[in-house]
Amino acid sequence: MASTYTPLGVELQATGENAGTWGTKTNTNLQIFEQIVGGFSAQSIAGGAQTTALSVSDGATGAVLSHRMIEFTGSITGNQIVTIPLDVQTFYYLRNSTSGAYTVQFKYTSGSGDSFTFSATDKGDTVVFATANDGTNPDIYSLPAGNVTTAGTQTLTNKTLTSPKINENVAVTSTATELNILDGVTATAAELNYSDLATLGTSAASKVLTANANNLTTISGAVLNTEDTLTDQATIAWDVIASPVAKVTLAGNRTMAAPSGTGPAAGQFISLLAIQDGTGSRTITWNAVYEFPSDTAPTLTTTANLGDIFSFRYNGAKWLLIGQTLALTLS
Repeated sequence: MASTYTPLGVELQATGENAGTWGTKTNTNLQIFEQIVGGFSAQSIAGGAQTTALSVSDGATGAVLSHRMIEFTGSITGNQIVTIPLDVQTFYYLRNSTSGAYTVQFKYTSGSGDSFTFSATDKGDTVVFATANDGTNPDIYSLPAGNVTTAGTQTLTNKTLTSPKINENVAVTSTATELNILDGVTATAAELNYSDLATLGTSAASKVLTANANNLTTISGAVLNTEDTLTDQATIAWDVIASPVAKVTLAGNRTMAAPSGTGPAAGQFISLLAIQDGTGSRTITWNAVYEFPSDTAPTLTTTANLGDIFSFRYNGAKWLLIGQTLALTLS
């Protein structure tokens, strides 16, 4: 009976065969085992779009597909495909060291099984498992390999960062919410740790937002709520979360709907400028959630092109009028 070979080229010698050459063949097998266990091979795939087939060398060393790590090299000017035979079952460390913004796909020579593809910008490493789990359509499974590098843009998906450091050798221990500290200026990592007022921080006086030991927050500079324009319609909608300061020009008698928006809370302030159009004498019927002194809504100015301002504070149930100014000339 003649020798047979594994998918990676190891010779399986039959009893009574290869008299006088067993030593040589056994040594060759051991060298192939070394390649499979920890060998490295570089494979050039330079050129335009093409398919590079990695083939087995039965009973001989040197086959690229019989090495543990394979590095793809060369300048590529088109998308590349690298294939292995259908019966290969092993795992590889793959490195894409090609130059050129094109994809490199690693797959079985045929079939519709899963494959792995380096994107056009992915010049990194991966681990792939050649499963040989089907005689016709075997799968290539993959997982990322290596560490995050300091060069280029890295995408981390569902990763846990242990003691991450930002810009300097200071561990950031704040929660994700606390990181939104609104200081208006680039913060140091130390300052990021002290935005909740529970622990007095070391925010510099130059910061827009500072806090002291008495839980007194100081904002240096004006606080701006952009004035948004509401859509004039029979029933006027007002999203007080997106547009706490708003204006509307009345082209007819209107109804003001209850404020909308996700998350209004007791203590929120809102302000509305109601403007008469060129005709004037327009009225507003307020939703019952707006509360006015003595439950009596104010009478709007009747003069064309003048405006009335109404400001409210929310108590968790109603929007309480805290101030109104009528008949304002706006230009």
